[in-house]
Amino acid sequence: MTMPMLLNLRRPPYRTYSITQLCREFGATPRALRFYEEQGLLAPARRDTSRVYSYKDRARLQMILNGRRVGLSIAEIRDILDLYDEEGEAAQSAEALRVFKHRIEQLEAQRVEVDEAITTLKAAADRLERQYPEVAKLDS
Repeated sequence: MTMPMLLNLRRPPYRTYSITQLCREFGATPRALRFYEEQGLLAPARRDTSRVYSYKDRARLQMILNGRRVGLSIAEIRDILDLYDEEGEAAQSAEALRVFKHRIEQLEAQRVEVDEAITTLKAAADRLERQYPEVAKLDS
């Protein structure tokens, strides 16, 4: 592989994005991006009345959306993102690990509750089908 080919594999840090480009790329809405800006998670530059997002904003948006997808709160995401600027990558990674492990514990507890609810509902459905077989036939 030649040197120019290697350089093309990385996105230059000076690349900018419009709100439309980021929304299209990540499947987000403009309203969501404006909300994240209001919450201090994104800080796009302004060019006249348009928002101009940097490569850093794009990376932060990706982290925000991934965090929201797994159920992290805005405050948890903000704390993780802010640590990078305040204390560096190692501190950010340590906080992310702590938050992720806590979220895993929460999700595992929810899974137990969901499994118990499914077991309870199946037992109730079986009991009703045995008690009222004519109703069970209507449901089929």
